[in-house]
Amino acid sequence: MKKHMLLIAALSLSLSACSFDQWTNQEEPNVSASSSSSKKEVEEKAEPALNSEEKQSDDSETEKQQSETNKEQKGKDGLIVVNDPKSAQVVVNKQRKLPDGYIPPDLTIPEVPFYFDEDLPKKQLREEAAKMLEEMFASAKKEGIEIVAASGYRSYERQKKIYEGYVAEYGEEKANTFSAKPGTSEHQTGLAMDVTSAKMSFQLDQSFRQTEEGEWLANHAHEYGFVIRYPKGKDDITGYTYEPWHLRYVGKDIATEIHSQSSTLEEFFGFQPAGD
Repeated sequence: MKKHMLLIAALSLSLSACSFDQWTNQEEPNVSASSSSSKKEVEEKAEPALNSEEKQSDDSETEKQQSETNKEQKGKDGLIVVNDPKSAQVVVNKQRKLPDGYIPPDLTIPEVPFYFDEDLPKKQLREEAAKMLEEMFASAKKEGIEIVAASGYRSYERQKKIYEGYVAEYGEEKANTFSAKPGTSEHQTGLAMDVTSAKMSFQLDQSFRQTEEGEWLANHAHEYGFVIRYPKGKDDITGYTYEPWHLRYVGKDIATEIHSQSSTLEEFFGFQPAGD
């Protein structure tokens, strides 16, 4: 009898171990809704409820861990590496760079007029930004405003060539006032688009602000989630000279607030000035 009872107990333990291994297996293909529910019920029963003090301590530890995970770190070059490059509100500047090798997801070509026909990478934007750019261009056209897209996404490698070209032509100090070092360019985020017009002979120049197109964008871009990223008189904050043609997508609510405050991304998010 005793031997029989020991055999039953051993068999019970064997079955329990097999079931537990099933529940904790991280690879669970084709799990049905019912089996998922059963799994949850078993896990809840197996784990004792926390009292309020234990729960608060646990929540505090979780928040601390999340804070450490989200904390931005400095790279070897001393620049802060942004921890959420895919965010529409990501801020990159002379002190904040994108992670090495970053390529934005969901790049697409917006259906707007460009000053060139080739399907070059610089036609691309992130999907959300591209959609809003299309809406903005369509609204402008209804009012007789003919905006033309010039340059959107740029890879790290492309920005490196552009920056080095400007350094060779103008010297590093001058180049740094209007061109970003690779890894710190807004264009690499896939959220920025330079625009121009036929009246400007498709050039990018500060006089764009005096055209009907430049005027319209200054007053309406925020309604579609875009801001003039480098406003006039904010060089010491953004680190770059005035660029009325450089649009950056951040979303309608934030763009509207920044516009109403005549502010910059650095000021809005509380970052220190990006100037050298």
